[in-house]
Amino acid sequence: MSNNILRKPEAFYDAFERKSGDDYLTTTYCPGCGHGVLHKLIAEALEDFGVQKKTMFVSPVGCSVFAYYFMDVGNVQAAHGRAPAVATALKRANPDSVVISYQGDGDLAAIGGAEILNAANRGEGMTVFFINNAIYGMTGGQMAPTTLIGQPTMTTPLGRTLENEGYPMKMSEIIATLEAPVYVDRVMLGDIKSIRQTRKAVRKALEIQIEKNGFSFIEVLAACPSNLKMTPVDTQKWVKNVLAEHFPLGVKKDISDTFKGKSKEKNEMPLAEIPSILDIKESTINKDIIANFSGKDFHEEIKIAGFGGQGVLSLGIVLAEMGMRHDFEVSWIPSYGPEMRGGTANCSVHLSNKKIGSPVVDKPTVLIAMNLPSIDKFEHEVIEGGYIFYDSSLINKAPERTDVNVIPIPATKIADELGTTKVANMVIVGAMIEQLKLMSPEIVMDSIGEVIKKKKLIGINKQAILKGSEFIKTM
Repeated sequence: MSNNILRKPEAFYDAFERKSGDDYLTTTYCPGCGHGVLHKLIAEALEDFGVQKKTMFVSPVGCSVFAYYFMDVGNVQAAHGRAPAVATALKRANPDSVVISYQGDGDLAAIGGAEILNAANRGEGMTVFFINNAIYGMTGGQMAPTTLIGQPTMTTPLGRTLENEGYPMKMSEIIATLEAPVYVDRVMLGDIKSIRQTRKAVRKALEIQIEKNGFSFIEVLAACPSNLKMTPVDTQKWVKNVLAEHFPLGVKKDISDTFKGKSKEKNEMPLAEIPSILDIKESTINKDIIANFSGKDFHEEIKIAGFGGQGVLSLGIVLAEMGMRHDFEVSWIPSYGPEMRGGTANCSVHLSNKKIGSPVVDKPTVLIAMNLPSIDKFEHEVIEGGYIFYDSSLINKAPERTDVNVIPIPATKIADELGTTKVANMVIVGAMIEQLKLMSPEIVMDSIGEVIKKKKLIGINKQAILKGSEFIKTM
């Protein structure tokens, strides 16, 4: 009995290897946090309903994003507040899937207000779990839209006031005024009884999606001991005696008995009609050349890194654009953050003749390093037999790996000789294309004008690509 109750549901990973650190058996949540409890209730329901393998979990910025570490389902991270928009796209592309938008109060009720209202108003076939702990959790305890009057936070140290910040937002009541939502309920994680009630709400909301493709919104009042600066036990009491007083529990809307269901039929546009609808002119690129390259069996995962301002991201965009012009499957994703101006900025590019499962590059087949910190940070990630291209004009220490192909290129020096060091990134593009024989030089040169938007820069970028190619030929 105890083994059945205490075991991890199948929708949890057995070991949480995606998170940092050496402890893969415990979660990252603080003691008393409500996220872990809600995760377990959702995971149990997914297992019991037999939908784990077709579930997609969308989580944005905040503590909610850590679901990616723990939930053994499809996981997509969205920008802050945009989970309902991303969930909409996933559901419409995969109508028979089970899509969950999992959001905190600062995320959903603040920056994501427009997204949740419009998704609810359209009645998208998704289930939204809204964790309300009345404060921003991950970012340090700032006031959230649900922070109570008089409640002190980092940004309201004297307490929230009506005069300055207005009333706490009651999202369940707002969502319930819309016509399309099928089921809107507010529950809490305050004691054993309330957890059982939350379990029922979780299961009902998911059933409405699975059986009728309806929109459900479950608001869960939960504890954040760290930012409320209370013990886990005291925080649970606060949720039950204080938070629930301001946010009354109970069903705000339920039309599940009369709701007949929403079609799961996928509205697809025939691929052949898309060019004419979008007024896309037929490509003038030689189709025989394209077929020669796109027919190869390959999958390159490329990590590009360097100082902010070196054209790291644009280098990745150029490769992705050129890949599309060869009919490759491509992806490009940047890494944003404080490193964008100093330190190591990076982006990831996939070029493949197969479908790409994720835009993230963890084990690059190719590393392009434009500064020394990039070598230090990413050299060890390159797969055995892979390639490291680095700007030997700026990097005075060669990579230490002996099981990879190391290609030093004086890119900045070559670019400087052309008249501007800003095209050093294009020198490396030319060198990589020549070394790996990835793309047709003809197609690359013919289409560079479509990639480089400033016409006056097209010529020098072409020269830089040619110089990079010529350098490889002379090695």
